[in-house]
Amino acid sequence: WEFKSPDGWVSCVAIVGEHVYAPALSGEIHCLKLATGEVVWTYRSIEDPDPKKFAPGFKAAPLITESVVYIGDEEGTLHAIDRKTGKKLWVFATGAEIAGCVALFGDRLLLASHDTYLYCLAKDGTEVWKFQTNDRINCSPAVSDKYTFLAGCDEELRVIDLETGTEFRNMRLDSPLIASPAVVGDLLYVGTHTGQIVCVDWRKGEFIWRYEGARGTAFHASAAVSDDLVIVGGHDKQIHAIDRATGTLKWMFPTKAKVESSGSIVDRRIFVGSGDGNLYGISLDTGKEVWKQNCGRGIVAGVAIGEGHIVVGEEQQNGRLFCFG
Repeated sequence: WEFKSPDGWVSCVAIVGEHVYAPALSGEIHCLKLATGEVVWTYRSIEDPDPKKFAPGFKAAPLITESVVYIGDEEGTLHAIDRKTGKKLWVFATGAEIAGCVALFGDRLLLASHDTYLYCLAKDGTEVWKFQTNDRINCSPAVSDKYTFLAGCDEELRVIDLETGTEFRNMRLDSPLIASPAVVGDLLYVGTHTGQIVCVDWRKGEFIWRYEGARGTAFHASAAVSDDLVIVGGHDKQIHAIDRATGTLKWMFPTKAKVESSGSIVDRRIFVGSGDGNLYGISLDTGKEVWKQNCGRGIVAGVAIGEGHIVVGEEQQNGRLFCFG
C-alpha cells in the first residue's frame, strides 16, 4: 500500500505488531494498520484544527512502549501520546529542534536536542537531570550497559554515565556528526561529516580503525552493522561495506544520487534508499543488487523492517509512504 503526506517523509517509521507509527514533516504522526495502510489515529504537533496553520514537523523515528508513543518535533517539543487512542498525555519543551529518536534506559527517557543538552526525564515528563555539550546534538542516543553515546556539531564523541548524568569519556573526532552511533558491545561505529567511518573502543577511549572514502565526502546515514560488515551510504552516491574487524573496504555499491537513508539488514541483505528515488536490496556477500523498487522521489528516511514488511517514505511534497510485503 501507499499513504501520502503533504510535505513528505524524512524519518524512519516504527513497526510494532499490527501497526505502523509514521511521523511526517507535515507535523502529523499517523498510526496505520500494517496490513492495509488504514488510519487508526492521527496526532498533530499543535492543537489548532486549522490545516493551514503551520505545525512543527517530525524528523525522527518514534519510541514505542507498551502504552505510549514518544516523539520530538522540529521546534523542540517532546510529545507523549497514548498509543491506543492517539491523544496527548503530556509535552516537554526543549530549546531547539529534536532531530533524534528518544531512547529508553530503565524507567527513564533520554532526549537529545539542538539546544546542546541531553535530557533525562521520568516517564511523566519531569526532568531528572540534563547534560550540556558545546553545540547541537543531532543523534539518537545509543544505550549500552549504563552508558549513552552523544555525537553532534561540537566534533566530540561523549560517553555519558546514565546513573550519574556525568561524562565517562570524551573523544575528539575533529568533525561534526549528523549520524547516530551504532554500538555493539564495547565498539562504536559512526560516519562523519568530513568523510570518515570510524570504529572506536569506547571503554578504552581508543580508535580501532578509520576508513576514509576516496572522495572525502560526508556520511550522514547511520551505520548498519552485521557480524562481519559495517555498511554506510555517503554523499559520494556510494554505499560502502567495510570489514568490521579491519576497517578495509569489502565492496561499494553505486547509486545515482547521495545516500542519507540509514539501511536495515535482514539475513544477508541490506535494504537502503537513495536520493535517486530507488529503494535497493543488496547482497551482503557480493555487493550486488538483488531487488530494486523505483519510488519516484528521493529517499532520505531510514528503512524500517518488521513483521514481514518493509516501510519507507519519500521526501518532497505529496511524498508517499510505501509498504512492501
